[in-house]
Order: sequence, then C-alpha cells, then structure tokens
Amino acid sequence: MISKVYDAFVSAGAPEEKARRAAEALALYKSRFSKLEKDAAVIEWMLGFVIALLSAVAPKLFLH
Repeated sequence: MISKVYDAFVSAGAPEEKARRAAEALALYKSRFSKLEKDAAVIEWMLGFVIALLSAVAPKLFLH
C-alpha cells in the first residue's frame, strides 16, 4: 500500500476502508509499470544492437 496515497484519500474525506483498497490497487499498478519499464529497457538494448550490426553490415553489402 502506498501510504501517501492512503493519507491523501483519507484527508479528502474518503472512508478509511475505501482509501486503503484504492491505495493497494495503485500499488499493484505501480509494480506492473516498473516491470514494463524493465522490459522496455531490454528492448531498447536489443534495438541498439541490431542497429549497430546493420550499420556495420550495410556498407559492406553496397560497397563490395
């Protein structure tokens, strides 16, 4: 649970149980987004490798 979100919901007037459930739901989404960010970083490295490989091979194809 994200305590800052929980405190914000409670101070906004939401019942404590609903504020707790909402904060827990947001914590689940936060972990999902962090996994997506890690996956995107791997894809960026793979794309960089492919671009480097193509830039090394393409001149040999056209100039040979």
